[in-house]
Amino acid sequence: GNITNALTVQRELQRQGAIFSSTSDTETILHLVALSKEANILDKFSDAVRRLEGAFSLVALTSKKMIGCRDPLGIRPLVLGDLDGSFILASETCALDIMGARFVRDVEPGEVVVITENGIDSYFPFEKTEDTKFCIFEFVYFARPDSTVHNESVYAVRKRIGEELAQEQGVAADIVVPVPDSGTPAAIGYAQSAGLPFELGIIRNHYVGRTFISPTDHIRHMGVKLKHNANRTLLEGKRVILVDDSIVRGTTSQKIVSMVREAGAKEVHMRIASPPTMSPCFYGVDTPEKSKLLASRMSIEEMEAFIRVDSLSFLSIDGLYRAVGEAKRNNEVPQ
Repeated sequence: GNITNALTVQRELQRQGAIFSSTSDTETILHLVALSKEANILDKFSDAVRRLEGAFSLVALTSKKMIGCRDPLGIRPLVLGDLDGSFILASETCALDIMGARFVRDVEPGEVVVITENGIDSYFPFEKTEDTKFCIFEFVYFARPDSTVHNESVYAVRKRIGEELAQEQGVAADIVVPVPDSGTPAAIGYAQSAGLPFELGIIRNHYVGRTFISPTDHIRHMGVKLKHNANRTLLEGKRVILVDDSIVRGTTSQKIVSMVREAGAKEVHMRIASPPTMSPCFYGVDTPEKSKLLASRMSIEEMEAFIRVDSLSFLSIDGLYRAVGEAKRNNEVPQ
């Protein structure tokens, strides 16, 4: 997550004599714990996290305790598992699967769990609220598709997102191609709903990292070339629907579309399995400033021209909520 008042708290602690060696939110929390006037470690920890604002899922270790905590809005996930009687805290259920552990439950929003050799205790140091704000982008991109989030299979939700996208933004085409790997489950759902063949028209090289967080356009462009290669025999002469999870800066989409066109595609239609990313996120999503976000400074038509696609459409916010099992978003989203 991201502590939105970390700098304010840091300055206050510095006035009290605290010395910081980094800009990490974690160091701010450590100082809050260390300077708390409460008597024991659990009270110190609870005192510290009550002063935090923003998104946080934390795991802390002492010599005798493991402490887990979610912020009162429950923005980021935290799960509790069990391995042969030993408790585990992890950000996703797939971590438990890898270890052969059993999923017990989600840590609740605003809950602090304390694990010792005697077992587990639960506390709620925050004021109770029913108005939780889980980050829906976990379902769009962040969580692994083999995880379960809020009792929902991430893979199944992403397929439903693709189905909603096909129903909302259908277009005549020959094949549906995912931008791997994040667009794959949505592309499967889209293809099944639209009655079109699903094809791996772009092959992913799994030995390079993510491109949207790379520091410069030049490195991102080179990263795209290393990361993806068009499957020419599938694309040549075809009307192609490209399905991706989101568009951030647009540079990766631009290169992908160029690659597909160079492979001989007759038409390229891009369908995005989330609403336009209009603003930065301050709660732990590593997005750039607003001026760098394509959807914040261009209309759909302008984005089509920039990416060089025959058409571009995004999933609606209500469509996204329907895919995760809600009739519609429960309130307006500020721009």
